[in-house]
Amino acid sequence: MRVSLIAGSAVLAAQTALAGGLDRSGQPIGIIFEQGNYAELSFGMTSPDLTGTDLLANPISDVGGAFSVAGGGIKYQFSDKFSAALIFDQPYGADITYGGSPATTMLGGTSAMAHTSSVTAVGRYQFSDRFSAHAGIRHQTISGDITLSGLAYGGLSGYNVALGGDSSLGFVVGGAFEIPEMALRVALTYNSEITHDLPSVETIGGFPLGVSADTEVKSPASINLDFQSGINPKTLVFGSVRYVKWSDLIISPTFFDALVAPGTPNSSISDLEDTVSYSLGIGRKINDALSLSIAYGWEPGGDDDLVSPLAPSNGYKAITLGAKYRKDAVTITGGIRYTWLGDAMPETGTPDVARASFTDNTALSVGMKIGFHF
Repeated sequence: MRVSLIAGSAVLAAQTALAGGLDRSGQPIGIIFEQGNYAELSFGMTSPDLTGTDLLANPISDVGGAFSVAGGGIKYQFSDKFSAALIFDQPYGADITYGGSPATTMLGGTSAMAHTSSVTAVGRYQFSDRFSAHAGIRHQTISGDITLSGLAYGGLSGYNVALGGDSSLGFVVGGAFEIPEMALRVALTYNSEITHDLPSVETIGGFPLGVSADTEVKSPASINLDFQSGINPKTLVFGSVRYVKWSDLIISPTFFDALVAPGTPNSSISDLEDTVSYSLGIGRKINDALSLSIAYGWEPGGDDDLVSPLAPSNGYKAITLGAKYRKDAVTITGGIRYTWLGDAMPETGTPDVARASFTDNTALSVGMKIGFHF
């Protein structure tokens, strides 16, 4: 029995969430598995609701700014065996700002802004209709700005580091197993860490801290496992597992390191645990043009509720609803995702001391993707 689903795995455009606190696009390469020549554009927006109370009983209004994520790509089938794609995405980001006076609140004035974009060139070689391998180069650009402020930071309150833009290279490598007549595919992809040297300007209260120097920052390595399988001619199950090695993300500017832990190098502004996120869904073909899907996603929280103030959530659970409509060579996919963010306690100090409590927070994401076969 040959499975004939127009939606493929019906992976949705509304995947802009807060996985790991900073993970946004999931570094997709699914375009490489499209049939023939293909191009797509996507856009998603997430509006988080992140509120809490600090340990002085001061209310913390929404610290999470709404953000958008754009993506796109083009894939060309050069021969029966070889194809290649060029993919643009925005893999990581942060938009966090704490309101309140630094003199009377634990975290008032603390903020984190980070932006990344990447272009990936990836090729795929099919050894047979069952086995294939893919590999490529990723060019990534990153910049950021971080302020530590409030009573929780003591004498360090008012510290700021402006991290200028830098571009660097990493790589992608993986393989896939498929049974076309069942619409079955299991694909495993490794995304390497990427090391950046960011021009840095450090200040406290607006006053420069010595001569500026570069700060080495590594964006994390990750592994994606994506799978799908038809269960009848109109129904398909799909899912993914994503591991991100956030513990490799060390942000240790020169003077911050000296102020926080003299004689002990590599003190980090960030303090993130490695994450594993999961999703599982089902797609259903309604007619020759329309398919619908529903998916459940989750990320277990860390060993405790203590987290960085720059990423004030601890795991999540999410439901995504999607639809895909195809007319001739054009495909339009839309989705909406509701995320329940895990309770968390932002901490500072050594040893870690909780400074606030965030509970019952959520995020709403919407997205759309337009694809064209040519």
